[in-house]
Amino acid sequence: MQLDDMRIFVATVDARNFTAAARRLALSKQFVSRRVMALEEALGVQLLIRNTRKLAVTELGQEFYERAKRILGEVEDAEQAMSLRRAGPRGLLRVSAPMSFGMTHLSPLVAAFLREHGDVRFDMELSDRTADVVGEGFDMAIRIGTLADSTLIAQKLVDVRMVACCSPGYRRRRGAPAAPADLQRHACLLYGHGGAVNWEFIVEGAHKSVEVHGPLRANNGELIRDAAVAGLGIARLPDFIVADALKSGKLVTVLEEFLPAAASVYAVYPQHRQSSLTIRAFVEFLRKHLKKQLAA
Repeated sequence: MQLDDMRIFVATVDARNFTAAARRLALSKQFVSRRVMALEEALGVQLLIRNTRKLAVTELGQEFYERAKRILGEVEDAEQAMSLRRAGPRGLLRVSAPMSFGMTHLSPLVAAFLREHGDVRFDMELSDRTADVVGEGFDMAIRIGTLADSTLIAQKLVDVRMVACCSPGYRRRRGAPAAPADLQRHACLLYGHGGAVNWEFIVEGAHKSVEVHGPLRANNGELIRDAAVAGLGIARLPDFIVADALKSGKLVTVLEEFLPAAASVYAVYPQHRQSSLTIRAFVEFLRKHLKKQLAA
């Protein structure tokens, strides 16, 4: 079994078809298909189920994929470690990040990082869905807020100030909540995925959580901001999403004295990538520059 065949198989699983994998690897589709078949023959197991539309991964194929990802990551880390004296960060870095945060803050920082490290390449996915970092082959992801339990390593980058706000028109119609508990009688605009939504505030020095409800839920902060500007309810969002609307007067803050708890921005990555020089360099670069921009 050759290491290159392992790389081809991992790329094929990530792409879910031979054509896309071949394009990514700059190889022919026929060559990629033959090498995966050769790998299956060498291992004596079926790794992929082939049909006319896309590939499916067998149970053994998924197990081999996860092990192969770890091995290839360790090989890359070893190569980087050996070349540390003569070279800086290098190689491809696949990153998943939230849309609004990515456009506002990551975009200029990725460009700046690339200017400093010419041997690094980025494959960025900006989306407000929560990507499966390991299963989808990402090297790292940016997450904002409370992290779910996982085996991923999390590095805190910065805290961002959270703001509760609504339009002046909504405040005239419904009044402003006098305390966090009053939010239960207001239309709240929910930023996140399914399930109950709780907003945290600091009341008399202690963190208090209030379950909120409302006419709209979305996993995109800009959509929630625009709904608040349109007078549909109260939103609780990171400052970087609502700063311009607050400055222009399209939104006004509420519950300022209760200081909504700051949200943390994290870089998360698989355990087998913790020794990656490129990931470490990018995380430190983000931590340094985001603290200047977003310190809560």
